[in-house]
Amino acid sequence: MSTISVEHSVNEEYAKSKPLGLWQAVQVLYAPRAVFNRAEDTGAYGWALISLLVLVFLAGYVEVQTGLIDRTIARQTEKQLAELEKTQGHLLDRVELRDRMDVIRKAGEFNGMLTRLGVMVLSPGYFLGSFLFISAILYAFVALTGRKPEYHTLMSICVYAGCVELVGVLVRLSMVMYYGSGGITTSLAMIAEPNKGTPLAAVDPFRIWFWVLVCIGLIVTRQLSRRMAIVSCSLMALTAGAVHIGLSFAGQAQA
Repeated sequence: MSTISVEHSVNEEYAKSKPLGLWQAVQVLYAPRAVFNRAEDTGAYGWALISLLVLVFLAGYVEVQTGLIDRTIARQTEKQLAELEKTQGHLLDRVELRDRMDVIRKAGEFNGMLTRLGVMVLSPGYFLGSFLFISAILYAFVALTGRKPEYHTLMSICVYAGCVELVGVLVRLSMVMYYGSGGITTSLAMIAEPNKGTPLAAVDPFRIWFWVLVCIGLIVTRQLSRRMAIVSCSLMALTAGAVHIGLSFAGQAQA
């Protein structure tokens, strides 16, 4: 019995010391403690981060290839052209009216290019930047509590917790392809009036899940105490929610 116990203990230590890999990106969805229990000693997040960014890029590429973005921009452009012709058509001569319509068309093409670029390129950049920023803020929190912060551990927590937000991206892409409509989000803003700013934009189950996983990671790796992990993650989640509310109202103003 003692030999079996020793072998079992050795196997557990070996499993714990193995570097984190791509499988843990899936495992974190249902067994986060098992993943973060290894992050403290083997904070290898490189392949998981690269894979996540590539998948976000591919999701954006698929959305662009559906043509939905181009159709949405085209509808908006046609709406602006019709409004211009209705309100200014009798006040402008044909040459000036045509010039203004050309300006609207060129602006539509430019907005379409920026939207496609944002979906394919800026989204992966947003993920990477948010991981770096959150890790830096958490590093400062840990240092202020008098503990020794481990940046690679904090980055591992953010990357593997971020796999939940990748699921959110894929769910949103599925909804976009199914409904054939833009402006779809995984937040509760979906139940609000379209094209209107709403505080419900702050309530997104995937973002909430992300912060819950980050909190679990901080506790399991002992970077923060349970109380400090809950407080710090709650404050950062509320701040992120306020930013999304601001973006929601900013989008309404532009619309």
